[in-house]
Amino acid sequence: MGRKALILVEGDRGNGPRHIQAAKRLGFHPITLATDPAQYKYLVAENVDAVRADTGNIDALISECYRLRLMYEIAGITGFVSDDVSLSAIVGKLSRHFGLAGPNPASVERCRDKFAQRKLLEEAGVSVPAYHRAANAKEVESFATHIGLPVVVKPVQGSGSMGVRLCSNVEELAAHSASLLGRKNIRPDSQGILVEEFVQGPHYGIDILGYEVIAIAALDFGVQPYFICRECTYPAVLNDDERASVDEISLSCLRTLGLGWGPTNIELRWTKRGPVVIGVSPHLPSSPAPELVWLAYGVDLIAEHIKLVTGVQKRLRRSPTDTAAARFLVPDRDGNLDWTDGDDRSAEGVAEVEWYIPPKTPIVRKGDYRDRIGHVIAVSTNRAQTQTMLQRAADSINWSITPSANLGE
Repeated sequence: MGRKALILVEGDRGNGPRHIQAAKRLGFHPITLATDPAQYKYLVAENVDAVRADTGNIDALISECYRLRLMYEIAGITGFVSDDVSLSAIVGKLSRHFGLAGPNPASVERCRDKFAQRKLLEEAGVSVPAYHRAANAKEVESFATHIGLPVVVKPVQGSGSMGVRLCSNVEELAAHSASLLGRKNIRPDSQGILVEEFVQGPHYGIDILGYEVIAIAALDFGVQPYFICRECTYPAVLNDDERASVDEISLSCLRTLGLGWGPTNIELRWTKRGPVVIGVSPHLPSSPAPELVWLAYGVDLIAEHIKLVTGVQKRLRRSPTDTAAARFLVPDRDGNLDWTDGDDRSAEGVAEVEWYIPPKTPIVRKGDYRDRIGHVIAVSTNRAQTQTMLQRAADSINWSITPSANLGE
């Protein structure tokens, strides 16, 4: 039998390279299965074996893994979530077929459907926003009137705030409903629009491995009507009672949704009526959250995830010693990115500056996570100092966008 291999289904610009690097450190040979491996540029840079495969077809993936087993001992299988969160369920099915550790596919499927997720949590006594599922524009308007404007309108399935918008009047409701109902790429099993209460209050992200709350972040979102995270800070400032409430509601979500294996990410808002759960995602948070958790808490979420997948003993440390924060770089217009400047990685407290796209790239804003073109990270032992360093670093970064009337046509 050959080397122990870690199978990675599809890839990710941020977390992908870190999975590759962590797998190698832990002694595993990473192999990527992807519909189009060429889209993941880091595979060449990291000298990773990549196989073209239909990752939406469980039978095709099973056949490919049997072929790989002739050359390698498959130690574990995991994957990445981007626009299609169904990949987590496929990875769970694939892992179970080969008797390996992985997420419960049925539990993942329950989380994919935001309406079903809300309903289960509400029935279990977990506080969630008031919500309804609408099948057409008339129902959207009726439910919005019942809940009270403004309301958040989103597709029943999806991730990364794609298709999520705050609607403040009937005109915005009508326009956004028409946009969602007319989407060409909507899946037959994901029909429906979720109309929900716009709850307000501090926004937090909770990172969990198994049944252990590892880290809590304070999230800051940009100008509405869209929900694009602009800043993320670890650890969030909570008193003992608030931390206990976060732990309690997080564990309630896990039990209710049948989770508890591997990574889970929960978002909630702290409102006048206490913590209200916005969403539960059965996978790792996207980059740069794992980097921030490492800088603040000393826990490598990606390495610990790989340990769970491959059955290696995990070792965790949860007490934060530093404050780490990321500011996302978000353009204010469409056009062509001409140049970038000022990303001094040697500045005091700056841990990382990363551009997601190179100059000369067309920019067409979509009102979701895809609008972010980069980030900067600052870290220090003091929260106020970290914020000062982050602001100074962000202020030093510049870019130029030339408007183009043809973009988006």
